[in-house]
Amino acid sequence: MPEPFTYSTTYELDKAHFQECFSESVVIVTSISAYKKSIALTVAGMLLVLFTEMNPYAAWFVFALGILEAVSTYYQKPWWVMRQMLSKAAKGNVDLTIDEHGIVSKSFYASLTLLWSDVQLIESTQLGWLIKHAQGRSYISNKNLSAAAITFLTEKHLQQHNS
Repeated sequence: MPEPFTYSTTYELDKAHFQECFSESVVIVTSISAYKKSIALTVAGMLLVLFTEMNPYAAWFVFALGILEAVSTYYQKPWWVMRQMLSKAAKGNVDLTIDEHGIVSKSFYASLTLLWSDVQLIESTQLGWLIKHAQGRSYISNKNLSAAAITFLTEKHLQQHNS
């Protein structure tokens, strides 16, 4: 009888990890619809500045918020990576375990246990794996996995598509 598969590793949540995670898991929308909120805030701020007796600081704040929203939309990847690097989890270690039961990810600040029955979709990307589940999506980089772990995830991916 074959031994049950288990793989454990530890990796750091560094800038390279966050950049890869964003690149592999986020679909960037570059159309004008991505800027709807920033356009609305900027126009509202302009109207408040020009046509109301509202406190000028509040009106200019709304206008500046619209500009900031446009900048954060245009520079979406560096903005997201910067926010992650400023978070308390940055530079922390993550203990990852993949076995016959599921995927367990633990750090000092967060813990996630995904049973295979809870996984809705396993999707292969160029550099890793997107795991879609009820709580959202998780990304696992191939550089944190052994060849056996990649093979195991590939088998789970194929099982999912065959069922």
